[in-house]
Amino acid sequence: MGGPMFLLRRARQRTTPIGALHRGIMRWGEAERTSSRLAVQRWLDGVAYVDVQARTYAEYWTQQNTRALAADGPLWVVLGDSTAQGLGASSPLHGYVGQVLNALRRTGSPWRVLNLSRSGAQTQHVLNDQLPLLSGLQPALVTCGIGSNDILATPPKRFRDHLREVIERLPSSSVVMDLTVPDRLWRVGGAVSPYVAGINQHISTTASDRGLPVAEVSRHARPPWRGMLARDNFHPNNLGYRRHADALLTALPKKHLR
Repeated sequence: MGGPMFLLRRARQRTTPIGALHRGIMRWGEAERTSSRLAVQRWLDGVAYVDVQARTYAEYWTQQNTRALAADGPLWVVLGDSTAQGLGASSPLHGYVGQVLNALRRTGSPWRVLNLSRSGAQTQHVLNDQLPLLSGLQPALVTCGIGSNDILATPPKRFRDHLREVIERLPSSSVVMDLTVPDRLWRVGGAVSPYVAGINQHISTTASDRGLPVAEVSRHARPPWRGMLARDNFHPNNLGYRRHADALLTALPKKHLR
């Protein structure tokens, strides 16, 4: 029931997990105006700003998707999470999707993009909500960057199984994106870096088994992160997304860039 637009509405963004964190500890930051609490408050303000972006950027892509479905030209379908939405960038088109779309259109071909990603998405959401939306479409390109929200939320075996299933279900026209390895800016980042590196190896091996190229974001977007993060110190800013775009453009089939 409902058709493509009903399914697209189902795929619209919800509040980001980090936005829920903002609401949960805001009162702590306001309780006492010590320097440490003020620092936390500034960070929380950045989190709140990016959380508002999650709603406004979702609306932008919903409108963009409607236009893309009605237009002609080679179709690029984007699967993923908040990075595919461009959260942290100054506008949706300054995220990696917008930057790569500009590069594709500079070839003179009228590329259109259908962005099915949503903020907070995990691998199970790609499997259950996003991949089914490909039914009936004939995309020239599909990209999928997913997993960052699974790192602390999904048991390791289930995470790997989900990733394998995602990659196995992708069309042959797909490019898989690996994960940025966390920096030591967050203590937990340093602790999980070896785990994420192992996940990236799993992505690379599984994609290779299917003959799919991998956009190595982990090699292009590397520490130090100074000047490359948004106000929440979590999502990339315009420059950070430039690194993601570089990784994807490097991995794209050359026929798309001629």
